[in-house]
Amino acid sequence: QVQLVESGGGLVQAGGSLRLSCATSRSTFSINAMGWYRQAPGNQRELVARITRGGSTNYADSVKGRFTISRDNAKNTVYLQMNSLKPEDTAVYYCNANTVWGDDWGQGTQVTVSS
Repeated sequence: QVQLVESGGGLVQAGGSLRLSCATSRSTFSINAMGWYRQAPGNQRELVARITRGGSTNYADSVKGRFTISRDNAKNTVYLQMNSLKPEDTAVYYCNANTVWGDDWGQGTQVTVSS
């Protein structure tokens, strides 16, 4: 069974940093792109950042300049470095892998930013 294993969420004060990690059991060659989405209470799930197999990235406007997505193909792991966190970044963050067989989703990790 394919799994996306997330880690790194938690509670941090505004202005602080967190690093999320997501490891997949899929082979690198089957993955088109990996990304992070988030969902706050009462809101729809939204894209935060995405990185393709070739290394191209895109970010939500709200996180540009603060968040950085990267991937380690040898470890089939994607990271989200989150700096200068704001209370409005509070949400459950979900890892996504877009594969040749469809989308895989992680279980979600809570990020809470206190003011």
